[in-house]
Amino acid sequence: MLKKPMKHLLTVLAMTTAMVSAPTVATAAEKNASNIEQGKELAFSRSKGNCLACHAIPGGTIPGNIGPALIAMKLRFPEKSDLFDKIWGKPEKTVPYSMMPQFGHSGVLTDAEINKIVDFLYEL
Repeated sequence: MLKKPMKHLLTVLAMTTAMVSAPTVATAAEKNASNIEQGKELAFSRSKGNCLACHAIPGGTIPGNIGPALIAMKLRFPEKSDLFDKIWGKPEKTVPYSMMPQFGHSGVLTDAEINKIVDFLYEL
């Protein structure tokens, strides 16, 4: 059995570690929420993602109907990387003769912006 001072020291150490780690978890959640909100702004922006020009998206107004509705994206793209590749426009991942613009390939969106849009779409 541990002596009382050692047990006390270990308890204090464990509590201190838990208190120091807690803000990191909250910060990660806040960062994810921020990415989702920024992704929504990019997706709805007429000068950036402009997803609404072709897709119906929950919360969007005046959607287009060229592309499929962007709902249940986790089911349609179980791997986030596949959705990223679709938006980026990697030739080996896109359907031939797709009307989907190659946003990353053409430089319209950065990789960071596409990741934020993917985070937003994954919440739908």
